[in-house]
Amino acid sequence: MASPDKVAAVAEIKQKFENSNGAVVTAYTGLTVAQIKDLRRALGEDAQYRVSKNTLTKIAANEAGIAELDEHLTGSTAVAFLTGDPVTAAKGLRNFAKENPALVIKGGVLDGKALSADEINKLAELESREVLLAKLAGGMKASMAKAAATFQAPLTKLVRTADALRDKVEQGGGASAAPAEAE
Repeated sequence: MASPDKVAAVAEIKQKFENSNGAVVTAYTGLTVAQIKDLRRALGEDAQYRVSKNTLTKIAANEAGIAELDEHLTGSTAVAFLTGDPVTAAKGLRNFAKENPALVIKGGVLDGKALSADEINKLAELESREVLLAKLAGGMKASMAKAAATFQAPLTKLVRTADALRDKVEQGGGASAAPAEAE
C-alpha cells in the first residue's frame, strides 16, 4: 500500500502536468544546489523546475495521460513544467546547459506531442512569441499599406491626366474646345 506522502506527491506532480502545456525532462547529476537555483531563475516565470523520483513522476505522468516521458525517466531526473511561452523556457534550458554541461536535456512533451532533445534545442532557436507576433503585425501592416497604394494609384493617375488636359485647354492648345453651334 502506498504511503500518504507518496500519494500526495503523485497528486501534486499530476496537477503540474495537467496545468502545464509542456514538460522537459533533464538529467542534473553534478549540479550543485546553487546551480539548480540559478537554473530556476534562468527559466523565469514561464516554467517550474522540480526534482522528483522517477517512479512517482512516471505514475503522475501516466495518470495525466502523458506516456511519452516514460523512456526519459531513468537516472537522476528533474522536470521543467512549462506554463508560459515554451520558447523562453527552452532557451533558458539550452543556455544553462551550454554553461553547465552537467545539465542534460533528455526530451519532453509539448501540447501532447513528444519532443526529442534536438527538437527542444530547435524550439530554443525560435524567436519569442512576442517577437513573432510583432513581425506578423508588421507584415500585415505593410501588406495593407501596399494594397491601399495599389487601389489609390488609378485614381491618382486619373487626377493627373485630368489636370494635364485642363492645363492644355487653358493654354489654348487643346483640341477639346467645344465646336461652335451652327446658326
